[in-house]
Amino acid sequence: MNKINTHVNATSIDQAVAALGANAAVVAGGTDLYGSLKGMIYPDPPSTLVNIKTIPGLSYITEEGGMLKLGALTKLTDIAESSVVAAKWPALAAAARHVGTLQLRNQGTIGGNICQSVRCWYYRAEHVGFNCLRKGGPLCYMVPGNSERGSAIFGAAGCFAAFPSDTAIPLLALGATVVTNSRSIAMADFYEGLDNVLDDNEIVTELQVPEPASGSKQVYMRWAQRKALDFPEVAVAVVTGSGGTSIVLGGISPVPVKSTGAEDAVSGGISESSATAAGNAAVQGATPLPASDIHMGNKWKVQITKTLVKRALLAVA
Repeated sequence: MNKINTHVNATSIDQAVAALGANAAVVAGGTDLYGSLKGMIYPDPPSTLVNIKTIPGLSYITEEGGMLKLGALTKLTDIAESSVVAAKWPALAAAARHVGTLQLRNQGTIGGNICQSVRCWYYRAEHVGFNCLRKGGPLCYMVPGNSERGSAIFGAAGCFAAFPSDTAIPLLALGATVVTNSRSIAMADFYEGLDNVLDDNEIVTELQVPEPASGSKQVYMRWAQRKALDFPEVAVAVVTGSGGTSIVLGGISPVPVKSTGAEDAVSGGISESSATAAGNAAVQGATPLPASDIHMGNKWKVQITKTLVKRALLAVA
């Protein structure tokens, strides 16, 4: 049973960091954590919650010296509606607009969105209904079970839960940096294995996104069962310019995927044929989960990924 022994309303980063540890959790908007605690999904739940909403000065959108700076507590609604973001980073604005519902965007933060846990229904089963691989158990239940939604076609360390964040996908494609209380981490290095690389005593404080080169184009697309509310089953961000094309995929692996194969396919330019080739390259090596007598598996995700990559590329051609 979850038992929160300590609740800290931090008023500074230093105070928040001092309260953290192996059995503590950071809470900002709470749209991910509170539901997990209510469902009692953790075998060893946190005994301390460190509330960082009470730290002043962590919600802002500024442009300085060719760099977009977003405070970690900046609400997703503010990013989605920001004229500053829309002017030069429209893929990020589009991703923020797609998150959940208006109520969730009003509550959820950019820091929380890139750090959220997977939405796998086995991992999220109430009262630790499934002691899955992520919880120290013997297997990923997606593999023999119901993998129709929220599953990956590229596993990592045996896990086939799909990465759920919208905003992380364009942030990686745009070459963003995550700033914490102790270091700066390129988005390309922020995810590893099954999760992000934050230490137990580390808190995200800011996101920095470089200004795209003049003449570059960008787009964010996603496919979900429902246009509103649902997490993306497949997400694609494309940023193209004089330096080449960056293609990042979400929803198909436990962490975001930068598809170098797809990027190589359009290195000579984007056309109908090269975009098709990029879509095929994006799913090269995929291992979709099989169907059973009662579940359809997730082979369909391969075709959705190929099609979405092609559409995104043609949108910036």
